[in-house]
Amino acid sequence: MHTRSHTSSDLEHRTNIQSMFDLVAPRYDLMNDLMSFATHRLWKRRFAQLTPPPSQGWNSGLAVDLAGGTGDIARLLNKRGWRVVVCDPSFAMMQAGRSKDTTDISWVAGLGEHLPFTDRSVDVLTVSFGLRNMTRPNDALCEALRVLKPGGCFLCLEFSTPAAWLRPFYNWHSRHIIPRLGAMVAGRREAYEYLVASIREFPDQETLKAQMQSAGFQTVTYENLSFGIAAIHIGTKAP
Repeated sequence: MHTRSHTSSDLEHRTNIQSMFDLVAPRYDLMNDLMSFATHRLWKRRFAQLTPPPSQGWNSGLAVDLAGGTGDIARLLNKRGWRVVVCDPSFAMMQAGRSKDTTDISWVAGLGEHLPFTDRSVDVLTVSFGLRNMTRPNDALCEALRVLKPGGCFLCLEFSTPAAWLRPFYNWHSRHIIPRLGAMVAGRREAYEYLVASIREFPDQETLKAQMQSAGFQTVTYENLSFGIAAIHIGTKAP
């Protein structure tokens, strides 16, 4: 495994992002509903549906939900029979999720670039709306491949590039509505201005597919949601 060097700007970026999520944690789920008109819930249900079921029976397989935040994806995976660990760098986000959790989901602090799991120990690794917030997304992809068992599955749900006809309205909504909602509901306009910028800078569907292939994932495919506003990318580790 290669050694990664981290600059002070990396650490500053990581600290700023973690602090931002700590601040917005109490209103995070409500803001997601308002920003997407609750569409994110449909996207996440589809995401969970595309996750393969455990092959050996109830709670026999391990799924890690990276950047799992308040645990909405983890709860969906648990219903499908997975033993789930939420891995997130924000204690406040996980605490917000644990306060309403009634399942046997586990919670552990960790960074996508340095996953606290051993090699070939995870059956499925998911990340939803978290890859773009990582300081080094390509390192996170390599880490995901490292911890997956041979034949394991990686799934990423992320904002992407919508169809050309939709972009003008989508861009207007992102630039003008989302920051105002962030100011009114969460009291954190700057956090949601960052959100809009991070979406705009994130790779499009084909670019992310190529990045996953470069990291070593096989049979990489993607499915557009809501005309490409979001997309689900899926890749497997070689058997």
